Amino acid sequence: MKTAEGSTIVDTSLGEVEYIDRGDGPPVLFVHGSPGGCDQGAVMTEFLAARGFRTVSISRPGYLGTPLRATVAEPGQQADLELALMDHLGIGTFAVMCWSGGGPSSYRLAAKHPDRVSALVTLAALSTHYEFGNGINRIEYSLLTGAVGNWLLKEMAKHTPKSVVGMVASEEGDLTKEQAHALTEHVWNDEVKRDFVLKVSATISGRHDGLKNDQEQFPKIGDLGLSSISTPTLLVHGTADSDVHPDQSEHALEQLPNGELLRVDAGTHLCVWTDPTSDDIQARIVAHLKS
Repeated sequence: MKTAEGSTIVDTSLGEVEYIDRGDGPPVLFVHGSPGGCDQGAVMTEFLAARGFRTVSISRPGYLGTPLRATVAEPGQQADLELALMDHLGIGTFAVMCWSGGGPSSYRLAAKHPDRVSALVTLAALSTHYEFGNGINRIEYSLLTGAVGNWLLKEMAKHTPKSVVGMVASEEGDLTKEQAHALTEHVWNDEVKRDFVLKVSATISGRHDGLKNDQEQFPKIGDLGLSSISTPTLLVHGTADSDVHPDQSEHALEQLPNGELLRVDAGTHLCVWTDPTSDDIQARIVAHLKS
């Protein structure tokens, strides 16, 4: 079983869960995308830990050290497992932040436990049925799931890091060549953003079981209980996101009683961390969590 560096595996009331717990302050549970793991969450929440939050990043079932079982395969069941982890850690109320494929279980968690979830932030998150057929070809699937793909991405990050930055800029958004080039240069010339892209690129490969389960579950997503979520919710979505269409957040906004959508013009799937306006986006997220 592959686990993340610095992670912990605990046996909760609903089974084993892997997580990374960092920082001090108000707790925020982070739920990663597809594919991902607690290591992805640790990278994506660095800006929160630096601003006085305690971040608990979970590995969803089938990813890294959290086993995939029939009892935790569906988003609603995964929401129960996420709550079981927070119970195990003795955390009563907490905020939830999720990215991409972490959306379904996070929405269910907020819907089922309004007394526990104090704030919700969804970043390019799924809110309704989703088909992975949108552009994952055989080569890309091998990069995401296979050992060779894992090795290749690590070698690229080591020897040709700018090519990784360029690949992320072009593949994560529906941009023109000029826009993709400008974003690549912007990220490459910003040490924090460059470091983020290289770190997060190492959190997607070799995670077959979790990704396969998501591929089976997400096309079947029905009512996540969005209309019953009273928790203040900030949705963030790039208008040029080519991985998760902005309609996913628009759909959620229509249903949420207490939702607000930040649309990032020409933003990609990773706009929260790589966009030229990412400092402002992150400040908006921090303000929402603190309020």
